Amino acid sequence: MTRATLDKQPHEVAAMFDRTARRYDLVNDVLSLGQDRLWRRATSAAVDAGPGELVLDLAAGTGTSTDSFTGLGARAIACDFSLGMLGTGAGRRGGSGLHGGVRGVTFIGGDALRLPFADGAFDAVTISFGLRNVNDTVGALREMLRVTRPGGRLVVCEFSRPTVKSFELVYSQYLMRLLPPVARVVSSNPDSYAYLAESIRAWPDQASLARLVQEAGWERVGWRNLSLGIVALHRAVKPTLGE
Repeated sequence: MTRATLDKQPHEVAAMFDRTARRYDLVNDVLSLGQDRLWRRATSAAVDAGPGELVLDLAAGTGTSTDSFTGLGARAIACDFSLGMLGTGAGRRGGSGLHGGVRGVTFIGGDALRLPFADGAFDAVTISFGLRNVNDTVGALREMLRVTRPGGRLVVCEFSRPTVKSFELVYSQYLMRLLPPVARVVSSNPDSYAYLAESIRAWPDQASLARLVQEAGWERVGWRNLSLGIVALHRAVKPTLGE
C-alpha cells in the first residue's frame, strides 16, 4: 500500500509518515507557501507555556513545532506514533535515541489513543495537523483530557473551512488539482499528499470540531481562524475539581 486511506488505520498512517520524514518540513513549507511558520507561532502563543510548565506536543513529527514551547523555560515532550519522524527530529538535534532529552525536547513514541503518560501529567497539551489522522477524534481528545492537569489547556491547530466563500472554491481547487502535482516534485512520498488533500476535505468545520472537543469533556471551548479559515486554532480548558 502506497498511502493511508481515510479510514485512518494507525499502521498505514504511521508508515506513510515514516516514508515522508526526511523532507517533511521542507515540503510543508513549500505547499503552505510559508504559512506553516505563521501557524506555528500562533499555536505557541495560544499554548502560552511559562517557566516550569510541562507541555505535551502530540503528532509532533520531527519536533519543529515542539521547539517553540521551550523558549520561556517550559519543558516539552514531542510524541508521535511515527518513529521515523521522531528519529529524524532527534537526529537533527544531534541525538541518537528517542527517549532522551535533546536540546530541551524529549522525544517519545506513542499513540494518541493510548498515551504513555500518567493522569494529569501536563500543564498543556497541543496537537497540530495530527488530530485529523486519528481514527477516533473524541477518543483522542479524551486521552488528552486524561493526561492534562485540572485547569490545564488544550490547543488544537488543524486545517478547517475557509470563511470567505469566494476563496473557498480557489482553495478546494488547490487541494485537489495543484497540491498533488507540486508534491510529486518536492516530496519523497507524493502519494501521502493525495491523502492529505482528501483528509482535509473530509474534516469537520470549525463549529463541528468545537462540539467534538466539548463532547470529550473540555470546557471554555473556542476557536480562532488563521489564513482566512484554512486553519483554525481551537482552545479549551480541563475542568477543575469540583466543577
